[in-house]
Amino acid sequence: MEAIYRFPSAHQPIRSISFPTRIHTSSQRIDALLNHLKPHHTRFLSSTICLEAEKIQSDLVVLAELYNCMEELFHSPQTKQALLRYQDGKLVEEALCDSVTMLDACGSARDFLLVLREHMQTLQSAVRRRRRDLSIESSISAYDSFKKKAKKEIAKQLGKLKRMQNKVNSFSIMDQDQQLTFLARVLREASTITISILRSLLLLLSMPALGTKGSSTISKLKAKTLFSSLRKHKNTNGVVDLNTALCYLLGREKKSDSNGEYQRVIRVIETLNVNIDGLEGGLDCIFRCLVQNRVSFLNMLAH
Repeated sequence: MEAIYRFPSAHQPIRSISFPTRIHTSSQRIDALLNHLKPHHTRFLSSTICLEAEKIQSDLVVLAELYNCMEELFHSPQTKQALLRYQDGKLVEEALCDSVTMLDACGSARDFLLVLREHMQTLQSAVRRRRRDLSIESSISAYDSFKKKAKKEIAKQLGKLKRMQNKVNSFSIMDQDQQLTFLARVLREASTITISILRSLLLLLSMPALGTKGSSTISKLKAKTLFSSLRKHKNTNGVVDLNTALCYLLGREKKSDSNGEYQRVIRVIETLNVNIDGLEGGLDCIFRCLVQNRVSFLNMLAH
């Protein structure tokens, strides 16, 4: 049986929308993406819980789609007029200021991942060759030194993101214009979610250093505890698992099953390499989105 489509009669009231059809569609998609990301990232924004690499990767993909939809919205003449109408473009200026902080954090995270990949290649080569302990220990020591230096820069970036979040939280609009209120909310929530995702990634990269100096007895005891944890639990955080595996290599004793342990370490490194690939790809997309977003705002102020 054919479906019967009923159209509204001439006397039936039809609710109007403030956006044109194309822009309204973008706004609906933006709301859907925000609602998908908000529950998780508003809850853990001030938490020290470290998310899994796979979760951060998937959220970066959704965030990139969100920025693409926002870009479509910003190209509408109605949107430009609404944004520039509020206090001579204050919303646009705030967004431009925030974009600098987010681009800086994004760039730093990309740099950390690039250096981390280089250390993974060196570690993987040393473990596979197994040319005595000195080769492995030298590679581990270099990796540990990198993490200690990176931790300071990461703390600096986390501080900047926290200050930006405080500013975003304090910003509010007292205006009756629904279109302007919607745009302000989108900008505020998108910034909050971006901060949370970048913060999660930086926390992932700032896992505690191994502490290669100190008592060899303590290193062995730590290694036994940590590596037993690695054996029992599924790998969910590549950086944590690598720290655990490397602690084992630093404090290991001569065992007959050492070949199997070396293979476990190699698998952890390979898993982390896959995670690095995914995170780098996601960060590249977000970096380009933030740059395009910034260009759009600059163009608004230029006209």
